[in-house]
Amino acid sequence: MLADEATFARLMAAMQQGDRSAANVLLTEAGMWLERYFRRRVPPQQVDDLVQEVLIALHTKRATWDPARPFLPWLAAIARYRWVDHLRRVYRDASEELLEDSGAQESEEDVLLARVSLERLFAHLPPKQVEAIELVKIGGLSIEEASARSGQSASLVKVNIHRGLRKLAALVEKAE
Repeated sequence: MLADEATFARLMAAMQQGDRSAANVLLTEAGMWLERYFRRRVPPQQVDDLVQEVLIALHTKRATWDPARPFLPWLAAIARYRWVDHLRRVYRDASEELLEDSGAQESEEDVLLARVSLERLFAHLPPKQVEAIELVKIGGLSIEEASARSGQSASLVKVNIHRGLRKLAALVEKAE
C-alpha cells in the first residue's frame, strides 16, 4: 500500500492514543518506507537490521512526535541518525579488525562499501569538519582530545562537528 504523509500522520496520532491496529499498520507501512530508504545506503544484508532498529526507535520515541508537524521528516531523521550510527559501528569494526589483523573476509566488502559511502559524503565537507567528525563521532575521542589532536579549539571542534553533520544530513535528504 505504501502510505502518504497524511496517512502516516493519522496512523501515528492514533498510535499515540493507544490504537494497536493503527500501530500495526503504521509499523508495517513505515517498515516498507524504511526498506526503500536504506536500500540505497547500505548493503542488502544490513537493511533488515537497520529497519528493525528504526521501528523500535519509532515505537519508543512515539511520544516525541508532534502531530502539528509532518511525520515523514521525523521518521527520516530517526533513520538518518541510525544510519550514521551504523556507519560509525562499521567503520570502528573495520578499524579494529585492521589493527588486530584478524583476516575476517566475509565483512570486508560491507566495511569497504560503508567507508566508500562515508568518503563520498565527506568529499562535500571542508577538511576541518571531516577531521572533527572522524575524531569525535567515529574515533570516539572527547572534544578535548580531538581539540588537542587537531589543533582546533574545543569550541571550534564542536562547531565543525555540528556544521559538518548538518551538511551531511542535508546531502542525505537531498539524495532521497
